[in-house]
Amino acid sequence: MSCNFGNNIKLTVFGQSHSTAIGAVVDGLPAGIKIDFDRVAAFMARRAPGQSELSTPRKEADEFKILSGIVDGMTCGAPICAVIENTNTRSGDYDKLRALPRPSHSDYAAFMKHNGFNDIRGGGNFSGRMTAPLCFAGAVCIQILESMGVYVGAHIASIGKVEDDRFDPVSVCKADFDSILSKPFPVINDRQGEFMRKEIYDARSSADSVGGTVECAVVGLKAGIGDPIFDGMENRISSAIFGIPAVKGIEFGSGFEGSKKRGSENNDAFVLRDGKIVTETNNHGGILGGISSGMPVVFRCALKPTPSIGKEQNTVNLVSGEEEKLVVGGRHDPCIVPRAVPCIEAAAALVIADYLM
Repeated sequence: MSCNFGNNIKLTVFGQSHSTAIGAVVDGLPAGIKIDFDRVAAFMARRAPGQSELSTPRKEADEFKILSGIVDGMTCGAPICAVIENTNTRSGDYDKLRALPRPSHSDYAAFMKHNGFNDIRGGGNFSGRMTAPLCFAGAVCIQILESMGVYVGAHIASIGKVEDDRFDPVSVCKADFDSILSKPFPVINDRQGEFMRKEIYDARSSADSVGGTVECAVVGLKAGIGDPIFDGMENRISSAIFGIPAVKGIEFGSGFEGSKKRGSENNDAFVLRDGKIVTETNNHGGILGGISSGMPVVFRCALKPTPSIGKEQNTVNLVSGEEEKLVVGGRHDPCIVPRAVPCIEAAAALVIADYLM
């Protein structure tokens, strides 16, 4: 099923953007793990809508209620079920979209797959709202990983054509993640962050949207974790990342730029450092043959501009079969990238924790 993920830690996401509630069921966690739910709430607040003038005006606290799996703050071996109520919906904003699919949105594809019975309200289960349960599960997994000395962090790598500095692929560490977490806008270079914010403001003021990229790293992961062929670490991370709406591309290490180099330029020489085998560079992004090398796992993913924009666009009326013009109203993010940063961390943490269980 498309709403299920994982082999050892199994995540099921349920609900729709405007249903009574959305939620997550996390199965496979061993009993006796202490979970700090204040930290979970703080993590989810980074993704929640209505937190700044750069996001959708829809305000959802993303407060979760634990239905099962936790006793006195500890996992008890039963599946954890968490429910997040949808409290600020305006379903009427989507009425005309039943017949007029938004360009580059899932509306038309979902209509064809479900014979017109898809939930159009807020995008239904195709909505970015569905990343809230993912963030709940990821926040739990992040705490489990930290107890093993493994840390996950991400930042906005670009908005439009404005680029942030990149993680040092060899020496990126938890302190880098902590520095980014201390900021209201998750970038390394604050000056570039101001230019990014301007890009978002400019897009919004012209009734448009803008996309960007996010860079994520995992540190503290020992060598030898993963599998070859179809179940490699890149495969599994990619699968989870593409569960985040708007993601359209991913690259590991030197990625597409590496394809322009010769082997002598792109290869990472093995060396000894304090008796440990490491690589001088990290163009491979911490993964070789689908298996961790012990170097930081580093990847970047691309997120498209939000399809719901206020500019007039061409579409086709699914009822009349006639071409029509569409101006999308309602409440939408001019740029989804800032809110996607914790979602990408959550997806990566889920995969790594699944391996380590």
